Amino acid sequence: MSDKVYIFDTTLRDGEQSPGFSMNTNEKLHFANQLMKLGVDIIEAGFPIASKGDFEAVQKIANTAKGVQIAGLARANFDDIDTAWDAIKNAENPRIHTFISSSDIHIEYQLKKTREQVLEQAVEAVKRAKKYTSSVEFSPMDATRSNREFLAQMVEAVINAGATTVNIPDTVGYTIPSEFYELIKYLREHVRGIENIIISVHCHNDLGLAVANSLAAIQAGARQVECTVNGIGERAGNTSMEEIVMAIKTRSNLFNVHTDIRTQQIVPTSKLLTHITGVTVQPNKAIVGANAFAHESGIHQDGVLKNAMTYEIMRPEDVGISKSTLVLGKHSGRHAVIDRLKYLGYELAGEELERFFKYFKALADVKKEIFDEDLEVLIGEAVYKEKGRFKVTNVQISTGMYSPPMTLVTIKDREKDGEETFDVAHGNGGVDAGINAVKKITGSSAKIESFNLVAITGGSDALCEVTVTVKENWNGRELKVFGNGVNIDISVAGILSFVDALNKLEYRKKLNGMKEKAEAML
Repeated sequence: MSDKVYIFDTTLRDGEQSPGFSMNTNEKLHFANQLMKLGVDIIEAGFPIASKGDFEAVQKIANTAKGVQIAGLARANFDDIDTAWDAIKNAENPRIHTFISSSDIHIEYQLKKTREQVLEQAVEAVKRAKKYTSSVEFSPMDATRSNREFLAQMVEAVINAGATTVNIPDTVGYTIPSEFYELIKYLREHVRGIENIIISVHCHNDLGLAVANSLAAIQAGARQVECTVNGIGERAGNTSMEEIVMAIKTRSNLFNVHTDIRTQQIVPTSKLLTHITGVTVQPNKAIVGANAFAHESGIHQDGVLKNAMTYEIMRPEDVGISKSTLVLGKHSGRHAVIDRLKYLGYELAGEELERFFKYFKALADVKKEIFDEDLEVLIGEAVYKEKGRFKVTNVQISTGMYSPPMTLVTIKDREKDGEETFDVAHGNGGVDAGINAVKKITGSSAKIESFNLVAITGGSDALCEVTVTVKENWNGRELKVFGNGVNIDISVAGILSFVDALNKLEYRKKLNGMKEKAEAML
């Protein structure tokens, strides 16, 4: 038996049938190209007879796809099969996938036929498809609720008619893993000729067991899995492509099979689907969710920092994510916070670190997630506002409708024994003039990249908070920091935020200077 599991992607067919996931022809072409990059073996491009648009999309994908098999879905009747072939006939490797129900409940109430009539129709459909292509797949719909003896009879009949792949669908997500394993095993033991074809499975997720059922089928001998990106599909969705692939890869010692999926393309493919459809995955979705490689618990963060394998069974790089995320919040420990501070360019120790961590915990108790901008503000509270080099001691602003804004700023320099220096500058408004004055006093060449203003309280006398992003080139490298300032006067708040940023730049320069001296001594 082959140790390869073929990945049959039905995102463009079964996935697209779910509410909110419909795509136009260009979007389908774009996504099909990404599926080729991903390395799927078969793309079920659509249901050609369903609509003119579906036919056109399948035809265009079939005409342009390279290195991948293109399948068109068809009910077990000649019109469907002929239309499917017209759509895919120019593909490098075309496949017709035809189906009819095998369960008594479908045969009696939906098809209103007998078992004998359905069996004959299945055989004739496969024979018709076989006239067009050597690759014919047959699915007995609702197989998991079918009589086993009749199911086996149908599978054997379509194999004799020329089917090269027989797909066993759990159409309504009814089965459980142990039961599905036994069903696949039963068919392998009771169907003559089954060893000459590929057994496929198509599981729905109504009970949340689609991936588990598919894995059980693989262990029982199935070698094709029909799945969708992000697990989309009718009702609760289909087997999730990314989950089945990474389960096989991560537990290869257990399954002893492999796929040809280029796993680094998994997250880009997932993101493309959400971009096209506008439907995002839930944050805790396995493999591709925003939290799949995120850690907030202090214990977990500490372990991941020491060795990622302590709490990660997969490498984020293997699915197309650059690295894990340590989410900072009230559950975070010191190691994660210190690591993030180092990433931002700050190395605190002793009293400064204790003071900073006190501020961090206080903020984390009232804020769900702490971002880099929050850390910058806390750095200002814990370090710079306590002993930063520059301190604004006075601001005077003169402005009017017909006179150019002018601002006088007085700054105390702690590195010059608290010496106070003032200067005056013009600018495009009080803030710009004040910052120009600060630059004249400090000799700074720093530039403001962004300026954000928020009114903390209401009314015309609202307390205003200004946050700026400031960057400066220093010794051949670009330093970038956030500055924060609060005041009733918007202009004063802006000037305070710029000086706060200058203090952080001074601190970064000292740290980098110390590192360079240490490296030079080695």
